[in-house]
Amino acid sequence: MQAGMRFSFDAYVTDILFDGRSAAFALGDGTLAWDSGERIEAHDGVILCAAAHPTGDGLVTGGDDGRVMVARPEGAEELARIKGRWIDSLATAADSGLIAFSAGKDVHVREVRDAAFARTFTHEKSVAGLAFDAKGRRLAAATYGGVALWYGRIADQKPVMLRWAGSHIGVAFSPDAKFLVSSMQESALHGWRMADAKDMRMGGYPSKIKSLAFLENGLWLATSGAQGVVLWPFSGAQGPMGKQAMEIGYDPASMVARVAGSPKGTLLAAGLDDGRVWACDLNSQRIEVIKADKGPAITALAVLGSDKLAWGDEAGGAGVETLSTL
Repeated sequence: MQAGMRFSFDAYVTDILFDGRSAAFALGDGTLAWDSGERIEAHDGVILCAAAHPTGDGLVTGGDDGRVMVARPEGAEELARIKGRWIDSLATAADSGLIAFSAGKDVHVREVRDAAFARTFTHEKSVAGLAFDAKGRRLAAATYGGVALWYGRIADQKPVMLRWAGSHIGVAFSPDAKFLVSSMQESALHGWRMADAKDMRMGGYPSKIKSLAFLENGLWLATSGAQGVVLWPFSGAQGPMGKQAMEIGYDPASMVARVAGSPKGTLLAAGLDDGRVWACDLNSQRIEVIKADKGPAITALAVLGSDKLAWGDEAGGAGVETLSTL
């Protein structure tokens, strides 16, 4: 592994994104800091969520100040403001140009090419997670009792509800949009096959699953929430139905807090609750330790291409590493 860069910020790292130019760290004090040295004050409070801008240039962020911002190293401009609400989750879609964000029970949708475009979808309970399908047409909203499916551009509609009892806190489409997976408050995943809404339980986790990542063109789903990275197979028409997950990097002394990977490749990374970070190639499963020193829990992790990894922790520590061949 080549030597990388280390940073010490004044607030915990809530998210990391690569904006096409460099790694951007979203911080708990409202700051966005790039590894190239630029820093801007994007929010008056905590940055709760962030996503790549649909154009690929810049970021979209949401904060506990009720604002949604479009941010670049040159500065930030306000896209929306929901007075008295937190912006709990965000999703963006490059193909459709849509930006979705949740505030309480409402999901709001904007379009980057049409400033007048606005949609609002209301749920019975608060929305905790959002995801667009690969084409950016359909939007999934994780809420209490299941996942609501909306068409992002249609104003008057009723959602299709994929129901499962409990509180759903995160959601992800498989890259081919054939499956939808949600993470739950009850330390489990739940999945649905989109063709017929057949559902599947994906349990056995010792802790809450806060991080999901599809790898190798959707052949694998990597998750946090256990002593190693849990990998579910998604090949074939059945996906993970009737199949067992495998685990990489098992360590009884720690829990995987964050996972990341290359969507089209086989690079997998894990950030642990004891501050360590490792990476491996799915083919060899040989683990390369990226950050060996223990410390505050890893709170954010991101992969760029096949050889770059960025991490951040709850005390404001962060780093960017270029990996050797795994």
